[in-house]
Amino acid sequence: METYCTRPRCPRPTNVFADLDNRNTLKTVQQKFCTTCGMPQLLLGRYIPTRLLGQGGFGAAFLAIDRYTPTMRRCVVKQFLPSGDLNPDQLQVAQDLFEREAEALEKLGNPHPQIPDLYAFFELSVPASVAGQPSQFFYLVQQYISGQNMEEELEKRGAFSVPEAREVLDEVLKILTFVHKNGSIHRDIKPSNIMRDRQGRIHLLDFGAVKQVASARGSASQRSTGIYSMGYAPPEQMAGGVVYPATDLYALGVTCVTLLTNKPPMELYDTYNNTWNWRAYVQVDTLLEGVLNRMLLAAPRERFQSAEEVIEALQQAPPSPSSSPASGQTPPPPLAPPQPSKSAQSAQAPASSAPASSAAPAPAPKKSAATPAASSTSTLATLSPFPVLSGAAFLGFEVGLAAIATLSILGSNILSVGIVAGVAVALLALQLRQIIEKMDFIILAGLSVAIALVAEALFGFVTISGNTFALLVFLPVMAALLCLAGSIVFFLIYRILTSIL
Repeated sequence: METYCTRPRCPRPTNVFADLDNRNTLKTVQQKFCTTCGMPQLLLGRYIPTRLLGQGGFGAAFLAIDRYTPTMRRCVVKQFLPSGDLNPDQLQVAQDLFEREAEALEKLGNPHPQIPDLYAFFELSVPASVAGQPSQFFYLVQQYISGQNMEEELEKRGAFSVPEAREVLDEVLKILTFVHKNGSIHRDIKPSNIMRDRQGRIHLLDFGAVKQVASARGSASQRSTGIYSMGYAPPEQMAGGVVYPATDLYALGVTCVTLLTNKPPMELYDTYNNTWNWRAYVQVDTLLEGVLNRMLLAAPRERFQSAEEVIEALQQAPPSPSSSPASGQTPPPPLAPPQPSKSAQSAQAPASSAPASSAAPAPAPKKSAATPAASSTSTLATLSPFPVLSGAAFLGFEVGLAAIATLSILGSNILSVGIVAGVAVALLALQLRQIIEKMDFIILAGLSVAIALVAEALFGFVTISGNTFALLVFLPVMAALLCLAGSIVFFLIYRILTSIL
């Protein structure tokens, strides 16, 4: 069995102990020591680090096993590991942050299934690797969430679709509702701190920067330490001012537009005009646009004051289709903030000196019925016809080529019909999930024609009056025109019905 030494700067941290492969030995052995520096490998006599997961900030994280559980449960061991150039005051702040994470996990994680549980928090005193005073190490042990964080998902598959981003937004809002109601603020919401486990459940991680909700507005004792993630932190946090639940909502808003656009925050923020310019990169309904724009306002008092307010706003009926902006036009101003409740007022920031946003109309009144229908209507109304029409033409062209291939190879039978139908459904699904779009249509259509020409040269195709080229042009183009005509008719009927109703 391999173990990993947690002593900082150990030259050879990986150790191999063959006897620990025996389960009985693993459960009963008293201790093992690093063969290079002598550091104990069984932390607290129980937790055995096996590999380094990551290092940064004020600590390092290790994957470990708990030998005193029946299944040798995997867990995460975090070690307090500040840099060596901190002065005593900075060192104390760093240690306070580490202890605060343990307190937050005990208070929040154990009762909530989407926040990691705390298993242990302890100090370990070990002999120094060289002569001198014993070394003191601080550890916390928490639940291991197996999966991928949103930053990893973004790198792996690109921008999220609107439904996928909404799922992340909705789940994190529910978690933040619990966090804020229990008197804490996360202060470090970003894609890498949001994890999806192997069952698809969303988790909120890394509570090292968590802070208690201010009990008095602007209280000097509640001012924020300079711990934040650049691009995701709002102005009040970057300035070291008081933080609020609205601080987390700002960071969550930045996270959502990052997922939707697959662009870092720095590319989405217009520093010249001091505004966010995310809307130019993604097509979303006006309701979600308004909610995200309000979450991204500079002044905390102008944002939503609680996660519950955001959830309620997302459940409202969207604005009338006639009010949606045309493609390329300036998006509408964000939803106007409602009058805060007494409980929200106590946590608001004082009036900010940042420029206030222009006046915005109040959101449409909440409706208790027909919300799903209204949402789909708004989405269709704001949909630009060009992507749909170009996609329809591409679908028809590809289905035409597929029909030529199957008829040439299998002949005219039910199997050929089934294959062509399957190709059509697959291409339609890829378009709806935005896996293929825009220039992909031209590239894939060109590749399909090239493949068809090569196949014809090798196997031969059915022809029109002996002319293979006429078949390869005529049938796909006619199929593309038919799909295009059907889409145009659909849009015309829809426009007529919406203008009447």
